[in-house]
Amino acid sequence: MEPILLYLLIINLLTLFIWGYDKQMAKKNLQRISEIQLLLLIFLGGFLGGVLGILLFKHKISKPFFLLKFFVVGLSQLIILRFVLRILWN
Repeated sequence: MEPILLYLLIINLLTLFIWGYDKQMAKKNLQRISEIQLLLLIFLGGFLGGVLGILLFKHKISKPFFLLKFFVVGLSQLIILRFVLRILWN
């Protein structure tokens, strides 16, 4: 497996796990993962894991400003990924 694909698999699984963990902490009213940390995971390649986390855990769906930031960061990450892959595979 290509190293970049392995990295993306790991970061997306990590993002999904942290999304679920944060949802559980929210339900128990305990210490939460900051939105900056969640967005950083998205930026580092965890966009699909974040989308799955939103859909599976119904987490952060009532926060439109966070969702806007989520998709802006995700779009930025996808644009950067496109250029990185283009450089690596040319």
